[in-house]
Amino acid sequence: MKKIVLFVLFIPFLSLSQNWKNSFEEAINQARSENKNIVLVFSGSDWCAPCIKLDKTVWHSAEFKKESENNWIIYKADFPKKKGNQLHPILTESNNKLAAQYNAAGNFPLVLLLDKSGAVLGVEGYKNISAAEYINLIHSFEKK
Repeated sequence: MKKIVLFVLFIPFLSLSQNWKNSFEEAINQARSENKNIVLVFSGSDWCAPCIKLDKTVWHSAEFKKESENNWIIYKADFPKKKGNQLHPILTESNNKLAAQYNAAGNFPLVLLLDKSGAVLGVEGYKNISAAEYINLIHSFEKK
């Protein structure tokens, strides 16, 4: 009975799950094979208030889920501070390398649109706008 209850409680989260890649290398490889751009997000998931708000407002929205599945490969380089939220050391090292390349100033949140080779098409930070407006903002980088 407990297993059924846990499964039923988990079902709502399945519909909100995003297709965030597990590694940046995986994101680049998929972007090349599918000829798509990459949305790269630098986030401090457990300490950065604007990151948390962007996550709730945009990244977890149905609009972004649909748009990202159709148009982009998505990767979040997370930099949590709380001990219980620390990433695997290999992932931490990979995210640090990405930060050195794309976010040397250490801005959080930072959202980049990259082409399939990793070249920067556009950069944005937190904006207090709707998910649809943020999606349009990301798309505007494609038209430059």
